[in-house]
Amino acid sequence: MEFTELNAFIDFEDQYLHNLYGGYPDEEKRVLARTVKLTEEIGELCNEVLMYNALQRKQKLESHDKDNLPAEFADVLLATLLLAKAMHVDIEQALTQKIATIRARQQ
Repeated sequence: MEFTELNAFIDFEDQYLHNLYGGYPDEEKRVLARTVKLTEEIGELCNEVLMYNALQRKQKLESHDKDNLPAEFADVLLATLLLAKAMHVDIEQALTQKIATIRARQQ
């Protein structure tokens, strides 16, 4: 998937969520809602990591779907991109700059 396709999906999903939930009366509530959603998705990813490492109780491990892990990674990424959009962060530019900084440190 190209970054432009991912950005187009984020734009579409942002509008879909706006239409579904009616939007928020102010930007602060929108950012807060997206932040809380990201935290929820990170919690779900953490649970999958515990499952992956068999660090949950036996009953949970027995009923666990091992195919959930990739979907939880994707959920965290999508929630992050939606939050970045709500905060007017050009994530492609931010990633490019961060990668350049990391590479410079490695030399």
